[in-house]
Amino acid sequence: MCYPTPQELGLAARALADEHPGEVRLRQAGTSRAGQPIWVLSMAATAAAGADPSARPDGAGARNVLVVAGAHANEPVGGATALSLARRLLRDPAPRAGCGWHFLLCADPDGADLHRTPRPYSLLDYHRYFFRPPGPEQPEWAPSLLPADRLPPETLALLALIDELRPVLQVSLHATDLGGSWVQLTRDIPGLAEPFGKSAADLRIPVENGASDAAGWPSPGPGIFVIPEPGSEAAGAFHPEDTRLSTWYHAHRYDGTTAIVEVPMWASDLVDDPAPHPDPRGALRMLAGRLTADAALVGAARERARSRERPGPGAHEDPAAAPLLRAVDWTLALIPRIAVEWTGPGAPAEATAAYIASIDAFGRRLSLRAAAMLLRVLRAEGHPAAPGLDRLVTGWCEEFAARFGARWIPVATQVEHQSRTVLAAYARLVAAGRPTGRV
Repeated sequence: MCYPTPQELGLAARALADEHPGEVRLRQAGTSRAGQPIWVLSMAATAAAGADPSARPDGAGARNVLVVAGAHANEPVGGATALSLARRLLRDPAPRAGCGWHFLLCADPDGADLHRTPRPYSLLDYHRYFFRPPGPEQPEWAPSLLPADRLPPETLALLALIDELRPVLQVSLHATDLGGSWVQLTRDIPGLAEPFGKSAADLRIPVENGASDAAGWPSPGPGIFVIPEPGSEAAGAFHPEDTRLSTWYHAHRYDGTTAIVEVPMWASDLVDDPAPHPDPRGALRMLAGRLTADAALVGAARERARSRERPGPGAHEDPAAAPLLRAVDWTLALIPRIAVEWTGPGAPAEATAAYIASIDAFGRRLSLRAAAMLLRVLRAEGHPAAPGLDRLVTGWCEEFAARFGARWIPVATQVEHQSRTVLAAYARLVAAGRPTGRV
C-alpha cells in the first residue's frame, strides 16, 4: 500500500461515488492557489434508531462529522485513511445512523504535489523530496497567523465547509516522521484513551505520552492531550492566544470538538518511556546547543545559495524553488525561539524520558527538514554547495534512525490505527452525550 497523490485520491473517490450513487457524493469544495480542485467525499446519514422508516436519510437535520486529510504536505497518510474510512462506513453503516460523514481528501493539494514520497524506504528516502510549507501557508494554521483578507483559498474552502456542515466532530489526520501516536483535543472526549491505547498496542505502535508540542497540557490518559486555555501556563510558546483563530477551533462556533490524530511513519519505543529523566534541564541545554549548531550549518548553506538567487535568466528553473526557500527561511527563523524556550526559566525541572526523547526528535527534524528542502533547490541548480549539504542530510538521517531505533510502520497499519481512533472518538462523543445535532 502506497501513499496516494491528490490526483489518485480524486479518482478513487470518484469511483466510490459512482459505485454507490445513493450513498456517496463527491463534490468540489474549492480550488487551490495553483488551480487544483479540493475534493469532499460525503456519505449520507442513515435513519437513526426509532426514526420514521419512511423518512429519507438525506442528511437534513442530521449531525455531521468532518474528517480533514492532507493539512500538512509531508503527512500523506490522511488521504488513504479517509478513503479507508469511507469504505468501512459502507460495509458497516452503524456510525452513520443520524450522522453524515464528510471527508476533505486533501486540504493542500499543491503542497502535497511538492512533497513526493509515495513509498519511502528510509528516512533519507522520505527527505529526498521533502516539503512542508511555512506556517502562514498551512491551511489549518493560516488564520492564526494572517489577517482575514490574506487567507489562502485552501483555508477559505475549509472554513466554508465547517460553516456549512457545523460538525459535532472535526478530525484532522496528521502524521509524524518518527516517534509514536498521540491525539490532541480542543475539548476532552471522555474515555477516548482506552480504545486509542488498545489500538496502538494491538498494532505495535508506541504511544507518545510526552509529545513535545503538548508539554504541560492536561492529559486524561496516555497519549491524549487537551489543548489548554490560551494564556495559561500550559499553553506554551507555540500555542499563543491566536490558536483559537485556527480552523481547529472554528467548529466550536457550532459546539463542535476537534481531534488531531497523529500516527508515526517510523516508530520508536523511546517516546513511550514513562521513567523519570535524571537531568531534564541539562538534557534540554544540550539539545538546544545541538539545534543551534545544526541550524547554523544550514544557515551557512542558505547564505551561499542566496548569493546565487538571481544570477540571470534560468535561475531557479525548478518551480518548487520559491516555496521551498520560503519554508527554509521560516524554519530557520523559528529555531532560535525554540532554543531559548528550552533553556529559559520555564524549562522543566522534572520530566519523563519520553518527553526528552520527543524534544530530541523534534529538534533533529527541524534542522533536517530545512536542510532537505534547501538541498532540493541547490541540487536542481547544480550549486557547488549541494554535495556537502547532501552528505549532511544523509548523515543526519542515519543518525536520527539509529538513535531512535526507527521501525517502519506499514501504511496499512497507519491507516488502520487512524481509522480506529476516528471511530472511537465519535463513539465516545456520542456516549458522553455531546452531539446534539446541528446548531
